[in-house]
Amino acid sequence: MASLSRHIGLFHLTMYGVGLILGAGIYVLIGEAAGFAGNALWISFILGAIVAAFAGLSYSELTALFPRAAAEYVFVKEGFRSDFIGFIIGWLTILTSIIVAATVALGFGGYMQELTNIPILVSALAILGILSFVNFIGIKESAWANTIFAIITISGLAIIIVIGFSFPIEEAEIDYFENPMGFNGIILAFVLVFFAFIGFEDIANVAEEVKRPQRTMPRGIMLSVLITTIIYILVSLASIRIVGWEQLAESSAPLAFVAEQRLGEQGHFILSVIALFATASTILITLVAGARIFYGMARDGSLPSRLGLIHHKTKTPWIAVVLILVTAIGFSFIGDILIVANIVVFAVVVTFAMINLAVILLRYVKPDVERPYRVPVNIGRFPILPLFGLGATIYMATQFELQIILVGLGIIASGAIFYVVYKKRK
Repeated sequence: MASLSRHIGLFHLTMYGVGLILGAGIYVLIGEAAGFAGNALWISFILGAIVAAFAGLSYSELTALFPRAAAEYVFVKEGFRSDFIGFIIGWLTILTSIIVAATVALGFGGYMQELTNIPILVSALAILGILSFVNFIGIKESAWANTIFAIITISGLAIIIVIGFSFPIEEAEIDYFENPMGFNGIILAFVLVFFAFIGFEDIANVAEEVKRPQRTMPRGIMLSVLITTIIYILVSLASIRIVGWEQLAESSAPLAFVAEQRLGEQGHFILSVIALFATASTILITLVAGARIFYGMARDGSLPSRLGLIHHKTKTPWIAVVLILVTAIGFSFIGDILIVANIVVFAVVVTFAMINLAVILLRYVKPDVERPYRVPVNIGRFPILPLFGLGATIYMATQFELQIILVGLGIIASGAIFYVVYKKRK
């Protein structure tokens, strides 16, 4: 079977990760989160960063150990020595990628409708088609497109930061710990804004297209988390300096509303346009990552082998690209972004729990394998930080509404049924 081409260096990988993380979440969900955490929203982002950092360290060790596509599938399969458990995590990752792409495409359509009056669904389907074509053309082109999207996305957040800290205000009037629901509100906001950190884990799925992956992958993952954490904290502080949490919570386009308070209608327009690029960035990356997961699992025999076929010119898994497009189009006809955000976060929390546990298990299952990167802070073979990460994700899983948990379990059950049926037919 043909192999993927290695075109991605540290800069593009880091920008790829930043683009993954700085997508639709911060532009859409910061207002809803402010309604829970108030002016203490920045604390929720710090908590999200801590959990993301635990997972990021675990991903760094595992991607250096197994620099392959379909990363989560491979990590869990190797750690648990179970094709079934590995498949379930791979299945969970694929479906969340598809759902995120479809839902964010609708968000893109919403911004586009506000600017041009084009129907939401038309814009959603169009952006899915265009970015799927970019996905098909090649990983180098996808990486460049995402780098451009990421820079534009960062520029929008930079505008918020600059206007938030450059205009004079009465600093004494702002209580940065004020929140309407106490610590419980901070926790609820933390679970919600964790959606804004989701994405860096998909860096692992392009490992076979990265130059010197054992060295580059850990650096790219941790740099991505660090850069975006700093940006999120500054954006949350800047936003509440300008409008306060009450107004932020009431806005359907919170960052555009923040910009409007200092720059007028022009500011609202600029941030709305930038939001288009932010949502496009999220869509492109989830399409790229989803196709690579299909490719990796098909190559390993867990999915039909045709999904692993590489196009002879573009060197991309073209059948997987087409399948991701078709299924994302199907999902784009449904979905509420807040509900779907929580479903996605629940699925990712389950995945992160398994990834942290896989690091621990692999220290004993494969103790003698050379590890180009090791999670710091260990007692003998036992890694301490993945244990903290495991505990944090288990705690997060208990914070969701029953409806969200049932949907997540339903996705897992559907994967189990597919696995059993597919294995019987092979």
